[in-house]
Amino acid sequence: MHPRFLYDLRSCAILGAVEAVGETWTLKILREAVYGLTRFDDFAQALGCGRGVLSDRLKAMTAAGLLERRAYAEPGQRARAAYHLTDKGWDLFPVLLALGQWAERWAPPPDGPSATVTERTSGRPVVALMTADPRARPLAMEEVRVALGPGAKKIA
Repeated sequence: MHPRFLYDLRSCAILGAVEAVGETWTLKILREAVYGLTRFDDFAQALGCGRGVLSDRLKAMTAAGLLERRAYAEPGQRARAAYHLTDKGWDLFPVLLALGQWAERWAPPPDGPSATVTERTSGRPVVALMTADPRARPLAMEEVRVALGPGAKKIA
């Protein structure tokens, strides 16, 4: 018998994280929020998903504390909700970065990545990595720049 089966691992942090954010639409919404989208209609256009699915995901992500609803109103229009990443939501950025870098390694896009992540001051690429160095200082989001990469194609 494999030793793993001698223990109950239902409280595993990885399992908890996957259950919280592992649904495809949740990850896609997080990506779009990092790119700066906040409005329902903008998420719907970018993702091409059904409005019901999007509404359900946004509600779940807000309830989970990943997004915060804020009211806004265009001149002459009714008030609507915008969805902004919370600190908890922003803390998932290194996870998204690691997933993207994994994909770039194992299935590189032919024209390069559609987005680049660099350190603002040096311009050096930001990498997701594991370290045992307790002095390693993570970058704050204010120190990071997410920009269009060579694989980004302008929509005609």
